[in-house]
Amino acid sequence: MCGNCEAKGKKCQRKKSNSTEPEIECIDKPAKGAPIDYKMVLTEVILGFCHLSLGIFIIFIVYRSNKLKREHKINIQRFLEDYKALKPSRYCYADIKKITNNFKDKLGQGGYGTVYKGRLSNEVFVAVKILNDFKGNGEEFINEVRTMGTIHHVNVVRLVGFCADGYKRALICEFLPNDSLEKFIFSTFGNNRSLGWCKLHDIAIGIAKGIEYLHQGCDQRILHFDIKPHNILLDHNFNPKISDFGLAKLCSKEQSTVSVTATRGTMGYIAPEMLSRNFGSVSYKSDVYSFGMLLLEMVGGRKNIDVTVENISQAYFSEWLYNHLDQEQEVHIRIEEENDTKIAKKLSIIGLWCIQCWSSEERVNGHQLLCLVLGDCDAIGAIWMCDWCGEE
Repeated sequence: MCGNCEAKGKKCQRKKSNSTEPEIECIDKPAKGAPIDYKMVLTEVILGFCHLSLGIFIIFIVYRSNKLKREHKINIQRFLEDYKALKPSRYCYADIKKITNNFKDKLGQGGYGTVYKGRLSNEVFVAVKILNDFKGNGEEFINEVRTMGTIHHVNVVRLVGFCADGYKRALICEFLPNDSLEKFIFSTFGNNRSLGWCKLHDIAIGIAKGIEYLHQGCDQRILHFDIKPHNILLDHNFNPKISDFGLAKLCSKEQSTVSVTATRGTMGYIAPEMLSRNFGSVSYKSDVYSFGMLLLEMVGGRKNIDVTVENISQAYFSEWLYNHLDQEQEVHIRIEEENDTKIAKKLSIIGLWCIQCWSSEERVNGHQLLCLVLGDCDAIGAIWMCDWCGEE
């Protein structure tokens, strides 16, 4: 049908009509070299670019939305994994090997067993204590799991999990990067002056708060029976946390004394009533005695019983310190600033108050101890006149 148009050198196009039969018309072809309508071309290019940009933007929004959803899902999964690690869980021995990377990073070793650094998930690091071969009735293992599993306090080490797989026993606790207080107060470790007296005072307050919580803040009173520098761990800010509850004993708050079948604790920190009932009954105040010995070691930077000293009168540091303070003599403890003297004297006096009573009944309790360390003597409820400082 377009043959006639082409024969005439014209262009054929379909004619718009309502007829059911196709109709055509002939139109003139554009002359060669006719000017291009750049405005129309530019409009078409801009429209095309806008459509392309809109498509890319829509694709990006969809991709970004899906990516955020994936990231949120991953964050929730990580949170749930970390939150699960906050609750004491039971692990098999194969899990322990995986957590410690086959016991690659050893932190320490003692009579109780060996401690390794481990990793649960993401940035949750833990200390895994592999107990020695299971012997006896497992009382120490039961004590640690039973007591630490219910404790939630900033100054008490948190139990993350445990392993009881056949004869294999392990405890998984929060990891504290600065190890124990022992390595920072004794000159044998070379860090005798690294903490400073203000930090030592803060550490003493933290330990006292932890003891007060164990004695008063839990549903049942927890007697630790092994308060010593080795069992005081320090976090990244050197905040103290009480650890190692293998010798702990639980009793009701109404129970003033407890019965023990054998001496508990470490020599040098054991309260006298543990060795002889002539000094009174065994109670939660036994922890106060141990804390007093710990305070004196913090002050002196040495063990309370040191048989290596040349002068035998200095072998028992607590007695030597008491005599010097009683006679108002200079104790020559490491002092760098004027305020250090006040802190050292305060900690010394409190430490002596904790250990010098002839009867355990006369000894301060955990709450009174905390008030002493904080300096809130009015809250103790009893008036004590200190011969050395003249303060109540």
